Order: sequence, then structure tokens, then C-alpha cells
Amino acid sequence: MSAVAVPVARRRTLSPVAGWLLAGSVYLLAVLHRTSLGVAGLLAEQRFGITPAQLGVFIFLQLGVYAAMQVPTGVLVDRYGPRRLLLVASTLMGIAQLAFALVPSYPAALLARALLGCGDALTFISVLRYAAGRFSPERYPVVVAITSLLGTVGNLIATLPLAVVLHHVGWGPGFAAAASFSLVAAAVVWVLLPEATPAPRPVRGAAAVRAGMGNVWSRVRRAWGESGTRLGFWVHFTCMSSATAFAVLWGAPYLQTAAGFSATGAGAVLMYGVIAAGIASPVIGAVIGRWPAARVPLALGVSAVTILGWLVTVLALGDRPPQVYVLALFVVMAVGAPASMAAFALARDYNHARALGTASGVVNVGGFLSTVIVALGIGWVLDALGGTTAHTMRYAALVAVAVQAFGCLRMAVWFRRTRAAVLVRQAAGQPVPVAVVRHRWDLAEYGS
Repeated sequence: MSAVAVPVARRRTLSPVAGWLLAGSVYLLAVLHRTSLGVAGLLAEQRFGITPAQLGVFIFLQLGVYAAMQVPTGVLVDRYGPRRLLLVASTLMGIAQLAFALVPSYPAALLARALLGCGDALTFISVLRYAAGRFSPERYPVVVAITSLLGTVGNLIATLPLAVVLHHVGWGPGFAAAASFSLVAAAVVWVLLPEATPAPRPVRGAAAVRAGMGNVWSRVRRAWGESGTRLGFWVHFTCMSSATAFAVLWGAPYLQTAAGFSATGAGAVLMYGVIAAGIASPVIGAVIGRWPAARVPLALGVSAVTILGWLVTVLALGDRPPQVYVLALFVVMAVGAPASMAAFALARDYNHARALGTASGVVNVGGFLSTVIVALGIGWVLDALGGTTAHTMRYAALVAVAVQAFGCLRMAVWFRRTRAAVLVRQAAGQPVPVAVVRHRWDLAEYGS
């Protein structure tokens, strides 16, 4: 009995910051696993004997499962709490990455990446739900930004350090070592992590579970019906698209074939981008926490600069752009990831606390849906143009430009609609998440 009582007591006395850091470490490892193909894409082509389009299927399947799981994850974390989901997530990711290290065939590797996507899908929303129950609304945007920074550390490990490990110890031992960290994390979460507050409602049998899941779509519809949720969806869709697609898959192939970097040089460029994102994360978190009205303009600005940078690269710099310019472009593009965190502040502001997991899940679908479109689209274009060369990579990058430009248009539409809804509530004397001042470019009324 005492062996059981001790871990429970420790879970209850762990401080909010320590508990959040423990939960965040699971997210750090999730990002490490998610982005591990960023420096191993060409190795995967050689190991499994696949084409660029087939390589893109890895990310399509992994992030497709991730995106499809976001709404169920939001509902599950509201129902069962973040601790249970983080425990399951760590276990699934460890098993999946170990399988990916060992399997010899392409179909088996696809199954492993799908399982990895399932575990990955449970992490970020669970960490946000944990933080929402432990920190004040004023501190929450900063906590979200620093959580993103933890993910940045995982991404950093998946760049040059992972490239060096894979070069020296090989595919199997390298990915197996990464898997072991998640299995250890699962044990630590089980022993130490306390539940978030408010605690999830107790589940008292299959009938209660069926009744709770029967309300899933009504909860999703309510969250999606909030203009702030839709705005958050498009913020995440737009800011994450290029940054994540190149981080998780196409970064190293582009840098090596189109820009002429070596394998370690490509890893270094990706590492510099991750460092830039890490530096930007707390700055962006502080800005959007102190000036909530800056959330959407900041997201639009980062996205616009990224689009402009790619257009110059594709249309003006030829098949072999200057390496210094490409480095600067990848650094700017990487800042899209921390800028996307504004989406979750919007989800928190416009939804009830009990539905926050669901709303965050809806928002999180956006970025990974756009990433899947970009990753798969680039692979299709490369196959259609004859393979991965400097010339084909140049034009395949236009897929990322098109997706991000579309996202900017939708973000602008829902920014105006959300402002119109807030202005209506202000005029009626109702409380609003963020007070706004009418401008000439505002809609006359919500829905117009």
C-alpha cells in the first residue's frame, strides 16, 4: 500500500511550474519524433527504395493522423484529463519510433509513422489543457509561448545533432535511442504528474462514456461556431504551413539539392531556424500577452514576409539561390511556428474553460492540415517534374507559397468577422475578450 501512496502524494504536491515542465518535456520529445525525418528524408529514400512522392506519404500519413485526431483529443482531454493522455502519448510514441527504427519495409514504416502521429496528436493539446488549469489568463500566453520553445528544443535536437547521430551510429540505433526517451518519459509522467484543475469529471462505466462521446459533435459545432475559434484555425493554418513542412520533411532535400549545402550544412541551417524560432517564442508570447490586439497583425506580417521571400527565391534567383539568402529565408520562415501560438490564445479567449480542449483541438487541425497539403503537394510536383533536382525543387516550393497565401486571405476574412462580432457585443454592453476600436475597414456588422 505504501508503494502506491507515495507516488500519489508526490503528484499532488508537484508545483504548477514543475508539472507544466514535465508535461512540456513530453511535447519536446513529440516534436523531436515529428521532425526527425527533416534530416533523414534522403536516407529514408535510400533505406526503403522510394520516390519523393512516396517520401511525402510518410508525412501525409503521420500528420494526417495527427490532424484527424485533434478534435477527438480535445474531447478526450476535457473528459479524462491531460495526465492520462500524456501517459498514453509517451507510450505510443516510444513504441512507434522503436518500430520505425527496426522495420525493413516501406509499408511497415508507414504504419509506424501513423502510430507516431497518433501519439503525437495527444501531446500539445494536453499540455495546453494542463497549463490552462494551472496558470492565470494573464500568464497563459507566455506559458504557451514557452511551451512552443520546448518544442523548439525538440526540433533543435532533430536537426544537426540527429544528423550527426545518424551519420555515426546508423538508422536503427539512432531512432531506437530517440524511442527510449519517450518510454522513460511515460514512466515519469505516471509517477509524478498531477492532474490539471479543474479535474476531469469521473467516468463511471461504458454508458457514461457513450453518453459523453454522444455530445462530441455538438461541442465541436459550438467551438467552431465561435468566430474566434475560426480565426485561430486560420492563424494556425497559415503560420505553420511552410515552417513545419520544411522542418519535418523537405528542408534538407531543398537545402542539399537546390541550395548546394552538404548534409551537415543543411542540418546546420535547419538548426539556425530552430534557434531563431526559440528566440522569437518568448518575445512573441510576451507581445501577444501584453497587446492582444497584435495577435493577428503579427501572424499576417510573418506570413507575408515568408511568402515574399519564397517568391523572390523562385522567380528571381534561379536554380541555385545564394546560400546566405536561403539561410535568411529559412530563419524567417521558422518564426512562423511561434507566431502560430497566437491561435491558442484566441481559442482560450473565445471559449468556455470546459470546452477549451475541444476548441484548441479544432484550432490545431489548421496548421497540420496545411502542413500535410504542402508536404504531399511538393512530393507530387517533384514526381511530375521528374524527380528531386535543383530545378524541380525551385518550382515545387510554389506549393508552399500558394497554401500560405490562401491562408492569409482566410485569416483576413475571419479577422474582420471576429472584430465585427466583438463590436456588436461591445455596443450591447456585453463583456468581450479583447476590446476593439472601430476602423473604416471593419465590417458594418457580423456576417456581412
